[in-house]
Amino acid sequence: MTILSSDRKQRRNPKAPLLPQKHDEDYGSVEAGFEGASFSGAVFNLSTTIVGAGIMALPAAVKQLGLVPGLIMIVLGAMLTESSIDMIMRFTRASKAASYSGLVGDAFGGPGRTLLQLCVVVNNFGMLVVYMIIIGDVLSGTSSEGVRHSGVIEEWFGQRWWTARFSLLLLTTLFVLAPLISFKRVDSLRYTSALSVALAVVFVAITAGVAIFKLIDGSIEFPRLMPKLVDQASFWKLFTTIPILVTAYICHHNIHPIENELRDPAQMKSIVRTSLAFCSTVYIATSFFGFLLFGDHTMDDVLANFDADLGIPYSSFLDDIVRVSYGVHLMLVFPIVFFSLRLHLDGLLFPFAIPIAYDNRRFYSVTAVLMGFIFLGANFVPSIWVAFQFTGATAAIAVGFIFPAAVALRNTSGIATKKDKLVSWVMIFLAVSSSTAAISSDIYCIFSREKVARS
Repeated sequence: MTILSSDRKQRRNPKAPLLPQKHDEDYGSVEAGFEGASFSGAVFNLSTTIVGAGIMALPAAVKQLGLVPGLIMIVLGAMLTESSIDMIMRFTRASKAASYSGLVGDAFGGPGRTLLQLCVVVNNFGMLVVYMIIIGDVLSGTSSEGVRHSGVIEEWFGQRWWTARFSLLLLTTLFVLAPLISFKRVDSLRYTSALSVALAVVFVAITAGVAIFKLIDGSIEFPRLMPKLVDQASFWKLFTTIPILVTAYICHHNIHPIENELRDPAQMKSIVRTSLAFCSTVYIATSFFGFLLFGDHTMDDVLANFDADLGIPYSSFLDDIVRVSYGVHLMLVFPIVFFSLRLHLDGLLFPFAIPIAYDNRRFYSVTAVLMGFIFLGANFVPSIWVAFQFTGATAAIAVGFIFPAAVALRNTSGIATKKDKLVSWVMIFLAVSSSTAAISSDIYCIFSREKVARS
């Protein structure tokens, strides 16, 4: 894909595209000999962007909704996401923008562009801090309500200086994350993304195997098909699942980086459909077998259910495989999310500069500073998770649904159909209700914990 002359002129104004193209006449190729990303590599990268930590919350969401409504909502979430991404791609081509922020800037000017970049930065930064916290929990363990849950490394080697949380996260950052976030092309992560996808499949396979074994053994029953409504509180709790299901497929911030590196950009629509079909299959299988295995004892984070005896032979071994594979999975998801975080933060800080991939000093400076803040946030700000429960859900929903819908309704290119406008209003309604439900639920939980603590 070649940068258009209008994009080159915009390099010095606030609508300048953030992303380097495959063949840039002004700056040359980022990597000599690179002829474009493949279909499979793009599918792996997009699928890895989608399947992050949210997969572990889906079985609990299905527990609240019941099996049938829960699985239907997962499918509807995929369909809604495909519609929003399709809008982004169609309006991007019509406006001749080279990035998501460029598209929003074309519709709403500099303030709209800046607001989108800020939402992506807040969402991705919060997500990566949470990923690092979970990686620390998996490797070193955590304490909850006075109970110590040992991590896998601590279980294997005992309590030593190098099995402490800070030490393990520092080693992980230096020897795993730092090399992976140093790539200038998202396609360079295709092999680690493929491994990440494979590890997600391993988790599904183990959960399914254990569930089928126990179902045949007669030690578990088939799960509830419909929600269990016993009082008003249980009814309102159904709405707390909306943010989980709506944000499960958020990947919009990586659509343009992946498309701009493709050997054939016309394949992007098929890549999106393939990724969403694969991820929805993984989500359905995880939700079904997770709820089947643990029933009404399914925890908000189903990974916590694998911290106990599964009631089958080699239970401890399988628990360790699940936890280790999930920890490594998050390490491999980390760089793909970091890629778009760095792009959008650079766009906020240096809106008139050349693309960051062509400026080594800026590239490595922004990378180092970002990684430093993520590391510090995960290690030394215990309450940061609570803050990102508020900002993360809101920012993610804005990036995934509010901005695409707003661009379609603004319709500066004049290509919006009646269906586009109808779907856009549905997206905005779901986005606002999801954010409201998430924030209300978080506030309720915080006050409930404080009330219990006082009593």
